[in-house]
Amino acid sequence: MNLLLLSNSTQYGRSYLEHALDVVTAFLPAKARLAFVPYALADHDAYTAKVAGAFDGTGVQVRGVHEDGDPLTRLAEADAVFVGGGNSFRLLSALYRTGLRDALAAGVRDGLPYMGASAGTNMAAPTLRTTNDMPIVQPPSFEALGLVPFQINPHYLDPDPGSTHKGETREERLTEFLEENDVPVLGLREGSWLRVDGTRAHVDGAREARLFRRGTPPLELPAGSDVSELLTVRPKFDVRG
Repeated sequence: MNLLLLSNSTQYGRSYLEHALDVVTAFLPAKARLAFVPYALADHDAYTAKVAGAFDGTGVQVRGVHEDGDPLTRLAEADAVFVGGGNSFRLLSALYRTGLRDALAAGVRDGLPYMGASAGTNMAAPTLRTTNDMPIVQPPSFEALGLVPFQINPHYLDPDPGSTHKGETREERLTEFLEENDVPVLGLREGSWLRVDGTRAHVDGAREARLFRRGTPPLELPAGSDVSELLTVRPKFDVRG
């Protein structure tokens, strides 16, 4: 598989995708017909226009899968797909409703380059169980695309030792997840991303990533770290009702 999974699409002080545009354009085929999946936000036309604007001058042609009929046809016409960020529950619900969940999984496994950001990166994991989002809708299942066998937490935030907030930190929430499920979680800080090319995977970007495993302290992963062994894990999820 050929995956580029961004923690975030907008970096503080930068325009949409600006912080990773060189990486994104190098990832995509030349003059790619890019199918954009806008379902994580409510205004699909405005979202698609925003993405198209980010690619002005690059030769990439952006078309929303919601445009002119059947999303499955739009996907079949594309050279690559980009699943944008927003609310992960709304996004996954739409993927089920449109048939894109199965079509995306099959297409990517057959060689279609897949780029995700935030919620779109969540979709590449087996489930939604490590998303930060509020469940504003209820999808038929928490099962996502399963393009990688481990979980991802985009927008990972480190604990703030000076904070007076008494709710759980992100680290505590992921620890709770690991108490119930035995599957690694890759925390992607903003400005970082995961690149998968066949059987090889590495983290990169401006920030370190953080890897969580059951029973061991979190591991810091500097940019460039090889995480290919994560592609071989066999996740164990709690399936109690």
